[in-house]
Amino acid sequence: MKTFVVLSDSHGRRRAIEKLRPLFAENDYIVHLGDGSADMRAVLGEYPEKTYLIKGNCDAQYGEDEFVLEAEGISVFCCHGHRYGVKSGTARLAARAKQLDCEVALYGHTHRAEVAEVDGVLCINPGSAGSYSEPSYLYLVIHDKKVTPTVVPLI
Repeated sequence: MKTFVVLSDSHGRRRAIEKLRPLFAENDYIVHLGDGSADMRAVLGEYPEKTYLIKGNCDAQYGEDEFVLEAEGISVFCCHGHRYGVKSGTARLAARAKQLDCEVALYGHTHRAEVAEVDGVLCINPGSAGSYSEPSYLYLVIHDKKVTPTVVPLI
């Protein structure tokens, strides 16, 4: 079993990241999907072996454009989403994930949490960790080739 804490779009609002700090130690992966990836500098310093950062359209320097994680035989495509037009739908995102042989696509950018299957790809947005209308993060479990996403409100 592998567990993930996935967040996105913190936009300099580090208070949400501080709320999640107790979870970082006990999970296998920590993923920030961009727009605030620099907010994760301290977390990256503390957990460099399991922290992954994506560069969003508002990030100047921290993170990769996109990457694929392998966990329990499942391939997970990670990106911010702006390059795939996710504000207009996730078809292009799902197509890119399929091109990379990924069963799951994690993305941000829209500030709206969403879990939807698109053309055989499980597309998941954790919502925004910043102080927007309904801040949230994603707790993701992969076990025995089963993917269980849970969007959790950040209160």
